[in-house]
Parts: sequence; structure tokens; C-alpha cells
Amino acid sequence: MDGSHSEVRKRLKKRSLQGEIIIVLVIICVLANLSYLFMDKFAPALSRQVFGFYQRYIFPILTTPFAFITEKLPFSFGEILIIIGLCFVPFSIIFGIITAVVKRHDSEAKRKVGRFFGLFYAWVLVYVLLTETFNCFVLYHSPTFSQLYDYPQDKYTPAQLEQLADFLITRTNDLSRQVERDKSGRFILTADLDKTAKSAMKSLKDDYPQLGGYYTTPKKVKNSFFMSQQYLMGIYFPFTMEANYNDQMYQLNMPDTVCHELAHTKGFIREDEANFISFLACYESDNVEYRYSGSLRALKYVMSKCDENCSEDTKDRLYSRLSEGVRADWSGNAEYWESVQKSDEGILDSEKVAEVSDKAMETSLKLNGVEDGKKSYGRMVDLLLDWYYMEQE
Repeated sequence: MDGSHSEVRKRLKKRSLQGEIIIVLVIICVLANLSYLFMDKFAPALSRQVFGFYQRYIFPILTTPFAFITEKLPFSFGEILIIIGLCFVPFSIIFGIITAVVKRHDSEAKRKVGRFFGLFYAWVLVYVLLTETFNCFVLYHSPTFSQLYDYPQDKYTPAQLEQLADFLITRTNDLSRQVERDKSGRFILTADLDKTAKSAMKSLKDDYPQLGGYYTTPKKVKNSFFMSQQYLMGIYFPFTMEANYNDQMYQLNMPDTVCHELAHTKGFIREDEANFISFLACYESDNVEYRYSGSLRALKYVMSKCDENCSEDTKDRLYSRLSEGVRADWSGNAEYWESVQKSDEGILDSEKVAEVSDKAMETSLKLNGVEDGKKSYGRMVDLLLDWYYMEQE
């Protein structure tokens, strides 16, 4: 009898300890999120210093061992966790209802089931809060790439934007003639999406030290069509430290995309900065397909800015300069996304999925202090302008 009571006390003590740990971890997450909200408003310079220190020195120490472990799995662990989560929640609800009915006279059994699922969901919540907070949210409040590496952040005229566009068109046209193409003139990817991507990223470490060190291997997502329905080319999972990519999209997007996602794993969480870092990595790559992929993506953003800021004559001249290969790849990319929206392949309607995903992305960015939401991707052009005119000096 005494032994039985002793075991009960041990179990209760263990549950109590778990509960206390969970509460402490939740409080840490709440305080971390409140701290950047407070500092951003009342002490922005201090906020940049504190979270810049975290980004440079603490984030790599915390995440590298984790990324090293998840990289060993031959599949996207983040994708598996999401699928398990989506399946387990309804299962646990059904199981709980069945238990309540079958064990309606056994209150102890129902309490055990309730305690198990209660603790399970509590630990899941803590895990998500910790990884999202320290592998994502706080990074939005670190110094910008421009601040970190002393980019001038100048204001540029439409004429200077036009000059950048001409530079990128010349380069992209030239690269478009060096890559392999199919019978219809569309780009064919022959390069790998792991070793070459990691090598390209590591090559930046001399000028940008934070981009050195260990890199995880990019992984394709099994449910890539669902990503396509959301117009997603890649995704960074903070809770597994994985860089994932859509392997069904137009192939030319892939080299630039994997470098973009790898930039996130180095603590550069803002989308415009990940875009720019990806451009730099592709620009310096030894592989022509990477150079072409990065240049064409950059050119798209620059031409979009030209559409907003340049005269009709200037836009007509710039677009008339695009080579046949560039036009074929822009067309191929557009046709792919259009085909997804018209396809009946998915379980869910593509238009609705895209709409929900767009709203979710917009909300997420704004909640993290990115006031212009998805438009922030286009701020990559500001970094490109700074880089281009710095290179001219």
C-alpha cells in the first residue's frame, strides 16, 4: 500500500514539475516578444544592439546543432510534423469523445486521458512558441542588412534605376544563351540544389561574415503542388531549421529559391534581404545556371520598379532589349502558375488556397513589424541599387 502511494506521489510530482517548466518557458517567450515591442517603440537603437547580438552570436549556437540533426533525415521533417499535427488533432478529439463515452463511469481513466493530451498539447505549444520566437520573430528586430554591413541606403533617381536595369538586362541576356534548353526553348536545370547552393552561400563569408559557417542541405517538399497552389517557391521551417523548396515549379526558380531559404537559416528573416543575399550568392556562383537564376529574379524586381517609376519610352526600350531566352523563361514561369490555378489535381480549390495563403502571409509580416507586408519583397531593389553603385566606385 505504501509503495502504491509512493508511486502516485512520484507521478504527481513529475506532472507538477512539467507544469512548472511549461509555465516558465511560456513566460520566457512572452517576455521575449514583449521586449522587442517595447524596445522598438521606446529604444530602437538598443533593440538593434540587443537583437543584433542575438542574431550574430547566439542564434547560430542554438540552431546549428538542431539543423545538423534534422539534415540527416532524407525528407522534410517540418513537413512531416505539420502533417502529423493536422492528423493528430482530430484523432485526439475523436479519441477523447470515445473515451468519455466508453469510460463514462470510470472518472480516473478519463482524468488520465485528459492529463496525457493536456500535457502533450502544452509541450507542443511550448515547442512552437520557443522555435517561432527565437528562430523567427525576434530576428525581425535585428539590424537590417544595410545597417549590419554599412550599405549607404541612398535615394536613387529613375535614371539610376534605368541604369541598373540595363546592367541586369545585358548580364541576364548573356547568361540566357549559356544554359541548356528544351525543344520549346525553355530552361532545363542540370545543376544540383544542395552542394552548389551551399558553396555559393559560403563564398560570401569574406564580405559578409554572418553568412559563413555550417549550412543545412535544402530539401524538396513532398506536397509541392500544395505549395504551388499558394504561389510558394520555398519555405523556411523555424521549428526544424530546414530550408525547403517546391520541386514542381518552373525549374529556373529553384537555384535562387534554395539560396533564399538558406539565407533565412543564417538569421536573415526579412524577405527582401533573403532575396538580395540569394542574388549575391548566385551572382558569385561558379555555376552558370545559378548565375542566370539569380540575375533573372533580380531583373524581375527591377523591371517591376521601372514600371512604377520610369517613363513609357524608357519601359518600352528596356523591355525591347530582353532576349528570346529571357522572354521564353518569363513566359514558361507564368504559364506554370496559371496551370496550377486551373488544375483539378489538388484536394482543395487553388484559388481559395491562394487567397487564404496570401492573407496569412500578409498578416504574419505585418504582425512582425513589416508594415508594407508582401510589398516588402520589392525592397530588394533598394539593396540592389546600393550594391550596384557601390560596385561602380
